Amino acid sequence: MNCVVTAGPTYEPLDEVRRLTNFSTGRLGGELAAYLRTRGHIVKLLIGEQATYRGEERAENTEVFSTTQDLRQRLKALSSAGIGAIFHAAAVSDYTFGRVWLRSPGGEMVEVRSGKISTHAGVLLAELTPTAKIIAELRGWFPTAKLVGWKFEVEGTRDDVIALAKKQINDCRTDASIANGRAYGEGFGMVSAAGNCTHLADKATLFRALEEYITKKT
Repeated sequence: MNCVVTAGPTYEPLDEVRRLTNFSTGRLGGELAAYLRTRGHIVKLLIGEQATYRGEERAENTEVFSTTQDLRQRLKALSSAGIGAIFHAAAVSDYTFGRVWLRSPGGEMVEVRSGKISTHAGVLLAELTPTAKIIAELRGWFPTAKLVGWKFEVEGTRDDVIALAKKQINDCRTDASIANGRAYGEGFGMVSAAGNCTHLADKATLFRALEEYITKKT
C-alpha cells in the first residue's frame, strides 16, 4: 500500500532568525515509516526540519518540511498520488506569529517589523494567531485513504485524552486517532471511528496494530 507518514515538528518564524516550534524529535513517525517499509509498503516520509531523530531511514522517499504551511502544501500535492493510508504524527504548531509590538519606556505600543528584531529593543509583545488545521483538510484531499491522527496531551486524565481523540475523529472525518502523552500515561490508545479504544503497551505493539488496521479487509 502507498503510505504517507508525517513526523517531527513544524515551526513558525518570528523574524528571519528566530522561530516558534514544538518539542518533537520525529522518532515515532520515523520508526513507524521504517516499520511499514519492512512490511512491504511503499512509504513516503515527511519529516520536520527541526526533528532531531536520525535513525535508519527506510522510506522510499523522504521530504523535509519547515512551516505548517509548507507541510500543508506538501500533503496537498500528494492528493492525486494514489495514497492508501496517511499517518499524521507530525507535531504541527497550533499558532503562528501575527504582529509584534515594542513597548516603549513611556508605555506606548509600536509595531515592529524587522528581519532581525534587536535584542536591545526592550519588552516585546507578540500576537499569536491559529494556524490552519491540516488534519481537518486531509479527508478532502484523500477521500478514500485511511487517515490516522494523533492526540497528544500533557494535562487531564486518560479518559480526557480518549474523549479528545474521539472528537478529532468526528470533527476531521479521520478513521482512527492515537491517544498518548503524559495525560494518557504509558503506552498508546488506538481509538476507532466507532469510539472503541484499544490499549497498546509500546511502540512495537502500536506499529503492528496500525499495519494490521490498514491491511484488513473492510
